[in-house]
Amino acid sequence: MAFLLYLFWQIWNKSGTANSSPTPAFAYLADHCAHIPPIPSHSFIQRQDSLARTLYSLNASAYIAEPGASAGYFANLSGSHWHLSERPLLLIVQPAVDDHGTIRANISILTPAFEETRARLLPIPSESGVTYTAWPEDHSPFSKTLSLLPSLTDVSIYVDGDVRTFVADGLQKAAPKAVVSNAPIGIKRLRERKSPEEIDILKCVNEATVLAIRAARDHMNIGMRESEAGQLIRSALLAAGLKDVFALTLFGENAALPHGSGTDRVLGEHDFVLIDCGGTLHGYHSDVTRTFALPNSTIPLRYQALWRVVHAAQQRALATARNGTVTASVDRAARKLIQQSGYGEFFTHRLGHGIGLETHESPYLVGGSDDVILTGHTFSDEPGIYIEGKIGVRLEDCFYIDEDGVARYLTAGVGSPAPSPWSP
Repeated sequence: MAFLLYLFWQIWNKSGTANSSPTPAFAYLADHCAHIPPIPSHSFIQRQDSLARTLYSLNASAYIAEPGASAGYFANLSGSHWHLSERPLLLIVQPAVDDHGTIRANISILTPAFEETRARLLPIPSESGVTYTAWPEDHSPFSKTLSLLPSLTDVSIYVDGDVRTFVADGLQKAAPKAVVSNAPIGIKRLRERKSPEEIDILKCVNEATVLAIRAARDHMNIGMRESEAGQLIRSALLAAGLKDVFALTLFGENAALPHGSGTDRVLGEHDFVLIDCGGTLHGYHSDVTRTFALPNSTIPLRYQALWRVVHAAQQRALATARNGTVTASVDRAARKLIQQSGYGEFFTHRLGHGIGLETHESPYLVGGSDDVILTGHTFSDEPGIYIEGKIGVRLEDCFYIDEDGVARYLTAGVGSPAPSPWSP
């Protein structure tokens, strides 16, 4: 009898658990970005030729990158296409002048010899074809790379800023009469400044992230744990069609540590929920943070006042950011408002970062920077107040600088930024 009672309890408990916490239906979110296409092949070729013209103007022989964001930008060769290892695979771009005097990009790939067949399957767009050069493992990959260049004496070779040290050092040792150095700002800005088609993708992925937060919030309740709320957010982001999703979910005083404390706190009636989350669409990232209350929450008035200070700082930053503005001045504008409200010591991080093929990329909205904001730049705008042991409030929307030099929120299409703690 005891065994039968135990068996009945197990069956009832599993059934009750399943019925009390059904998986929410977020599938409708997939429609939001279904019409947004990836970057087409001809755009990659235009990027390659822009890089070639820049190299030519700088009197540089080549630009070299490993699979990652920059190689992804110029040649659709991201880290997901080819994972880094101790055996380098390299993208080499050289400027070439055609019969009509037009500067074009010459694209080459250095590949480990035993991986050549797989390397040739990479979806690398090129107007004139890709040259594949294989290096056997008993030879130097760096000497093999440099054999592609017509000369190694008194020439400049630029490497992407994310190229690993052993690769840059190996290239320099293999070409002692050349100068191997990080790509200058003129090359970096090619990726920093987004095209209209990139902006369209960034708008949609950030809008979808806001919609996912709102959809997940409808299924949150007082008494749930941070991990449960995080799973709701991740489920909604995935349902929206985003990849590489992340969700930082913090309740109450846990949000006073900007990146969390590693606990799994239960949501109380007087707690704010802080969600910092995002994902990718066609390789482009979203990054959105909301600090909000549930409909039946009772948030102390002093905490609501903190929310309004952060909201005002976010708006002040957006109004300050324009074409030609120094990035540090945008950080300073938001920081000054929070300082004047008496909470300056509790705004403990920079205001924002660039965003695109990386969640965090240059330039940055940070004090001490002399980077200049230009049309096409994209940034996060995320002021915060963090009072340890009590409360943390952060609001984050990303914006871009339009062709008129004005800052516009990427999330404006879905009514962002958040107008109140009860409307994320």
